Amino acid sequence: MKKLLILGGTGDAHQLATATQQISGLTVISSLAGRTQQPVLPNSQVRVGGFGGEQGLIDYLRDHQIDLVIDATHPFARQISVNAAAAVAVLGLPFLVLERSAWLPKPHDHWLEVADHQSAAELLPSLGQRIFLTIGRQELGFYAHLQDLWFLMRSIDPPDLPIIPPGEMLLAKGPFDLKAELELLQKYQIQAIVSKNSGGQATYAKILAARELGLPVVMLQRPKTPAGERVDNIEQAIEWLHSQLTPQPHLFDFCSHQDA
Repeated sequence: MKKLLILGGTGDAHQLATATQQISGLTVISSLAGRTQQPVLPNSQVRVGGFGGEQGLIDYLRDHQIDLVIDATHPFARQISVNAAAAVAVLGLPFLVLERSAWLPKPHDHWLEVADHQSAAELLPSLGQRIFLTIGRQELGFYAHLQDLWFLMRSIDPPDLPIIPPGEMLLAKGPFDLKAELELLQKYQIQAIVSKNSGGQATYAKILAARELGLPVVMLQRPKTPAGERVDNIEQAIEWLHSQLTPQPHLFDFCSHQDA
């Protein structure tokens, strides 16, 4: 039996863990950061919580005799991706990054691409008074000083920050459809949207709605992550797993066959 550790927290990670159940000879452990209060758990072994940095992850991989690692974390969860790449390099383990493709601007999109939340916050007063923040709950504090603006803030769980921007909190989990997103933006008279470039289809409807209504989107670009082998869909990740689990012929076997 081989042991696979899936670093998760996304719908892709859950789907991957489900798909691996069809692979014989493989034990799967899914690791969740624990930031979502009621996560959807895969039907496999699950651990919740951090590892304690790069060294903690190295120790975990060694102690639990992990053979393969797939990083299927959120595209903006940079630190765990950095730690994972470093840890597998130390131990020499096969490693794959499963990362959904980023969204690309289309005709009639009005995107303002920024590198960080500080840059996004600086733009907002020039874009309107009513802003839709769709960045999750952890970074809301970057916008709390904008007291002259009103924010509709959407996240899965309520924020645990001492100060958040003025406005209304909406607790909801995707996927969202275009009709509902259009109604939401019009109901709250939204003038601009702040979004992470997360990719995927679950939350893309807000981008479609902004395009249809002609609204500007302040788009936070993904942080740089370590180089390495990557795929952008479950099927390719499963193919990679099969390639890692298939015994490879040894050079001795090849030479013996040639001599024969």
